[in-house]
Amino acid sequence: MNKQELFEQIMLKKSFLCVGLDTDLKKIPAYLLKEEDPVFTFNKAIIDATAGYCAAYKPNMAFYECMGVKGWASLEKTVRYIRENYPEQFIISDAKRGDIGNTSEMYAQSFFGDLPFDAVTVAPYMGEDSVKPFLTYPGKWVILLALTSNKGSKDFQLTTNDQGERLFEKVLKKSKKWASDEQMMYVVGATQGSMFEDIRRIAPNHFLLVPGIGAQGGSLYEVVKYGMNKQCGLLVNSSRQILYTGKGKDFADCAQSEARKIQEEMAGYLAELK
Repeated sequence: MNKQELFEQIMLKKSFLCVGLDTDLKKIPAYLLKEEDPVFTFNKAIIDATAGYCAAYKPNMAFYECMGVKGWASLEKTVRYIRENYPEQFIISDAKRGDIGNTSEMYAQSFFGDLPFDAVTVAPYMGEDSVKPFLTYPGKWVILLALTSNKGSKDFQLTTNDQGERLFEKVLKKSKKWASDEQMMYVVGATQGSMFEDIRRIAPNHFLLVPGIGAQGGSLYEVVKYGMNKQCGLLVNSSRQILYTGKGKDFADCAQSEARKIQEEMAGYLAELK
C-alpha cells in the first residue's frame, strides 16, 4: 500500500485509528481459554468488530513470541485473516528490530517475505546498514523509532549534542536520507504533546505512528493539533483501551463501541482537511 492509497483509506473510513493487537492471555475473557487457539479467536472477534472503524492493525510481536510456536501460529493466522477478509487494512508488525545487515535481512524476510505485513517498526540505533534491508521490499514500509512515549525516552532521545541538537532530531535528519516519505514513517509517542511541532519542522510530510493515547495518557486533541498535516500524516494507535474494555462475552461489542467513539472524534478532525 503506497502513501496515497493509505490516505484514501483514511478518508474513506474517516479514521486514522490503528488497533493494536497486543493480545494477553491473562486479560482476555476466561471462557475463551477453552478454545483451540484462544488468541486467534479473540483477535478475530476484535477485528470483525472494529474493521469498519480503523485504518490499520498493529500486532505487537512480544505478545506472540512469548508463546513460542503456538504464538507464532496465532500471529500468522491473525495477519492472514486480516489480509484475506479486510484487504484495505494497513498491517504493521510492531517488532522494533534492528541489527547488523545480514541479520536485518533475515528479519525483513520474516515480516515481508513470509507474512503479508505492510510495515515493520525498526530501531535506528545501529544505523543505516541495519535499516536498509527492510527498505529493499517494494511497497513495504519502515516505521523508525524517533521519539517514544515511555518515561525512559529522556535517557537518550532527548539528550543534546554541543550544537543543542537533540538525538531524536539527529535520527530524523539522518534517516530522511535513507528513504523518502513514500517508504518511511516515524514512531512518535502521543505523550510528547507540543513536541510534535519539532518533529514536523524536520519531517513535515511523513506519516507518524502514534502510540500512547488512552491508557498511557496521551491526548488525541494534542496529537492532531501539533501533528496532523495536509494528508493527515497520522496513524494513532490504541490497544488496551479497545481490547480490554469488555471482560465478558460482550468483549467484541465493547471493543466496537470504543473504536467507534474514537473514530467519530477522528472524523471531525479529518473533515477539516477537505
